[in-house]
Amino acid sequence: MKTIADIARLSGVAKSTVSRYLNGGSVGELTKKKIERVIKETGYVPNTFAQSLKAKKPNIIGTIVPRLDSFATSQTLIGIDEQLRELNYQMLISNTSQDLEREIENIYTMARQKVAGIILLATQITDTHIEAFQTLQIPILLVGQQHQDVYSVIHNDFEAGYDIGKYVMAKGHRKIAFLGVTENDIAVGVNRKEGFKKAIQEAGDCEVKYYETSFRMAEAIRKAPEIIDEFNPSILVCATDNIALGVIKAAHLKGIRVPEDISVTGFGGYDVTEIIHPSLTTVQFFYKEAGQLAAQSMVKLINNEELTPLLVSKHKIIERESVDKLANHKL
Repeated sequence: MKTIADIARLSGVAKSTVSRYLNGGSVGELTKKKIERVIKETGYVPNTFAQSLKAKKPNIIGTIVPRLDSFATSQTLIGIDEQLRELNYQMLISNTSQDLEREIENIYTMARQKVAGIILLATQITDTHIEAFQTLQIPILLVGQQHQDVYSVIHNDFEAGYDIGKYVMAKGHRKIAFLGVTENDIAVGVNRKEGFKKAIQEAGDCEVKYYETSFRMAEAIRKAPEIIDEFNPSILVCATDNIALGVIKAAHLKGIRVPEDISVTGFGGYDVTEIIHPSLTTVQFFYKEAGQLAAQSMVKLINNEELTPLLVSKHKIIERESVDKLANHKL
């Protein structure tokens, strides 16, 4: 592999001149052509990460994610990456495997690597997070969670929960199970549930029970039969599409028909929810667009441009086959 020193020697110029050329600095036209010819002949590829470390204005954006095996994460990352490329920035990804200690460690590690800023796809924000943000003094942007002291891009989980609650009530369901996740996750575990509760309270005359599971589909497959046997709801409203997919699988294993015997809804709008049978009624979040918005916002922060502290992504209900009207049920 060729280095900057090799390119400088073959071009007959100083190493600093090659470095200046690669970083977009001022170089004479004749010298520029020499360097370009040598780079073309040798197939030299600049180490953009090293360049960013040395540059007065680095162009690497650190992106920390809790897990990689997630539709929401992958779509958000695609949006971030595509938008950063358009803005001449690059993305450096670090996965925490949903380990909070590792997440904090990665924040400090990213900062030591001289990234221009950090986009954090957070599951929760603790005092330790805030301490890290204040200590590092580099641009930080949250995606998916919000905090009053940090710039954030969120999905409107409360309104999404409210909307699905109104939808379920409009379908005539009055015996409802809500299968959520830990309240440590404010967006998914609290806001979606609280929005749903508001819709239920406004409607009144409704029997609702709230249950908790993990984000894992396998856990939902184990949990759903207990809920059905204990409560026998007409509909199971699930805090994520993965949970909803687990519930549909569990119902199938018990010989319970969806939606004839029990209806199911989710949150997310994952691609697979459209092709399964029955296809899933869900609240669709626009993860890729949220990622693009996050990338645009981060670049604004880096350039000290004005930015609204809280940006909200859109959502909509996708009505499919997994919800039946209550007229077909006998409560």
